[in-house]
Amino acid sequence: MTTAYTDVRNPVIADQGVYAPQEDSRLLIEVMDDVGLARGRHVVDLCTGSGVVAIGAAEQGAASVTALDICARAVRCARANAVAVGVDIDVHLGSWARAAEFGPFDLIVCNPPYVPHDPTGACDPLPAHVGPPRAWDAGCDGRLVLDPLCAAASEILDHGGSLLLVQSEFAGPRQTLGALASVGLDAEIVARQWIPFGPVLTSRAEWLEEMGRLEPGRREEELLVIRADKP
Repeated sequence: MTTAYTDVRNPVIADQGVYAPQEDSRLLIEVMDDVGLARGRHVVDLCTGSGVVAIGAAEQGAASVTALDICARAVRCARANAVAVGVDIDVHLGSWARAAEFGPFDLIVCNPPYVPHDPTGACDPLPAHVGPPRAWDAGCDGRLVLDPLCAAASEILDHGGSLLLVQSEFAGPRQTLGALASVGLDAEIVARQWIPFGPVLTSRAEWLEEMGRLEPGRREEELLVIRADKP
């Protein structure tokens, strides 16, 4: 098992086969805290993984927290972590699309798969301990989950609700802003952070260079948090 220390009160454990909290989860938790959107609100964490962002929302005073993941192992892991930390989170098995069954919500938080990958499978393979590829692989443009999620966000949100979404520069943040605006949400980038490539993007670096999406030799990426508000 891998232990990842984040901004929640206690370490969160990710079993092998579950996405371990990284800088993107940490950034999303920090922004959620800075803007104060979780306190007293009904929150849903989509693609929850280890549950770290959902736990962060609970610790920041959310009235209720619902979490969803397509991986049964992640659901068990998130539930166990919530119990270990001592917060109440309602974790369900299923894709983000199930959120409409439990909503509407005041706040959506999401760290979805957003890493582009070569559909031919030519990128360097990753060791099993890094995690499951479905936790990050998101099609050639990185938008396999982002596009349908943006299209459905307004239906999941209550009036006056907000979305906080973290993604990489390589997954088209301007497309995300446009997609959210197209469903009537007021969207903007509210945080940016540069981080060194981890093992996943390192394995994709040469392919991204060949595709003209990465400057030769650069091995850092910009993470962005996008906020979208429903009038």
